[in-house]
Amino acid sequence: MLESEANPNFSKSTGLPRKRFYRARAHSNPLSDSHFPVPLSPSHVDYSLHFPQIFPSSELAEKSKKVEFADVGCGFGGLLISLSTLFPETLMIGMELRDKVTEYVKERILALRVTHPGQYQNVSVVRTNSMKYIPNYFEKGQLSKMFFLFPDPHFKEKNHRRRVISQHLLDEYAYVLRVGGIIYTITDVEELGDWMKARLEGHPMFEALTEEELEADPITKLLSSATEEGQKVARNGGQTFRAVYRRIVPAL
Repeated sequence: MLESEANPNFSKSTGLPRKRFYRARAHSNPLSDSHFPVPLSPSHVDYSLHFPQIFPSSELAEKSKKVEFADVGCGFGGLLISLSTLFPETLMIGMELRDKVTEYVKERILALRVTHPGQYQNVSVVRTNSMKYIPNYFEKGQLSKMFFLFPDPHFKEKNHRRRVISQHLLDEYAYVLRVGGIIYTITDVEELGDWMKARLEGHPMFEALTEEELEADPITKLLSSATEEGQKVARNGGQTFRAVYRRIVPAL
């Protein structure tokens, strides 16, 4: 029996969870303490719990390939779901602070695995605070792509320290990104777009992709269309502001 047949939180027609039962506040305070388990180090992350069809045991997961894509603040998982089939051989994980939203993404992935056998086995989600615990999940140079789509703008100047793109956090992102790895950011708030671009532009370990590279990258087209926030902006005729940068070795 499908989950949707027994659980009213699921749609009977699609077999997927219904968002209205998993609604939460638009954003959470990333500086507050939350109560959820955090691995002591990347070697303590048990990928067999996230990708059971790929890693039937924790011992096998330790010796196999690692997660390469991280969607920071993944929301309801739209980008992850799109990327899962676009890069079926790549392991990817969403990182979300809100518990109800994390639960929705988890149930959505499980339902998609049932309704589409053999697919969506390479994607998962974890509830965590990425601003505090990125180094607990990823080794040096492990990631090839990181995504920051429509993050909380934290408009007040006193709250700018809560922004997910900052000078000191870029140091951490540069650590977990391999050389050539890419950070993707997008927002519908122009001031935040300028902020993120300025921080990336001013960091010695990142350089902007050229327009030609952006046009050739299939992922850039998903930044404004795959997420619930991006779709809402499009419906309202709003603008988006994108900054996509590559991890480089700084010049001496």
